[in-house]
Amino acid sequence: MERCRIVFSGSGGQGVITASIILAHAAVIFDNLEAVQSQSYGPEARGGATRSDVIISESQIYFPKVIQPNILISLTQEAYNKFAPIIRPGGILISDRRFVTTGRYVDAVQKSFPMFETVMADIGNPIVFNICMLGVLIELTKIVREESVIKTLENNIPKKFIDINKKALFLGIDLAKE
Repeated sequence: MERCRIVFSGSGGQGVITASIILAHAAVIFDNLEAVQSQSYGPEARGGATRSDVIISESQIYFPKVIQPNILISLTQEAYNKFAPIIRPGGILISDRRFVTTGRYVDAVQKSFPMFETVMADIGNPIVFNICMLGVLIELTKIVREESVIKTLENNIPKKFIDINKKALFLGIDLAKE
């Protein structure tokens, strides 16, 4: 496996940090990979700019910051505008169709999905928008196994929210398959 450098970006309250933690946990605990996760966010608790970096590799990771991601996830226009220029040429840029209008200036494969709309139509609760996005990511990249993410959710999410999170994960996987 090539070292995979991912930047999750969006706004506070969208769950990008939670999704990145779940991904890193799944990689280390259930897929026996090396992973590091770091985060930064604006001064506002909700609504401020949010970024979380994840590096996943089969070999030791010496530097935890992502400079040029292979994969960029942008869930807001502000995040897209700020981080799209740093993606590696030929990388993958994943965005939500409702919140992000993509441009042609990025030398990456840009994939836009109706994640938020799908979550609202099928579940009716935006709290799992981030897990739908995680489903899209793991289906497109196969960076970790689906089962690993499910186990991570089962071990870290309160029991009353497991079913809604699994449903959102599978919605994302199905979106990416289409």
